[in-house]
Amino acid sequence: MALKGINAYKKGNIKQEIANADPHKITLMLMQGVLDRMAYAKGNIERKDYAAKAENLSRVTAILVSLRDSLDMKAGGDISDNLFSLYDYMLQRITDANVQNSLKIMDEVINLMLPIKTAWSQIPEDAKQEAYVLQRQNQQAAM
Repeated sequence: MALKGINAYKKGNIKQEIANADPHKITLMLMQGVLDRMAYAKGNIERKDYAAKAENLSRVTAILVSLRDSLDMKAGGDISDNLFSLYDYMLQRITDANVQNSLKIMDEVINLMLPIKTAWSQIPEDAKQEAYVLQRQNQQAAM
């Protein structure tokens, strides 16, 4: 019973964080979500809880698709192209891990996501602000 209360609190807290977050923070939260769900899925495999594993990997897939589809392919150049390909590769490997119940493949995906998340978290504040200004200018110019 206490676990339900804790989970409800966490969900409320996450909703509040999202409501107050900038796009950079939301992307960081999504990347952390991939890592968290991958860790849960690994535990599910170890406990042979395959239904929960499938649910967690399904969420990982949805997050990766969201990250991939939110890339600005025009403005991002080679970086966006490379990230798109990397997210696509991770999606393929998640499918493989799900079918094979492979902890090794799951570790591979985690090891691919960690440096991306780390680099994303280290973007300086002034660079983020500059990117937001450019994005708004591009949106206004497109109207």
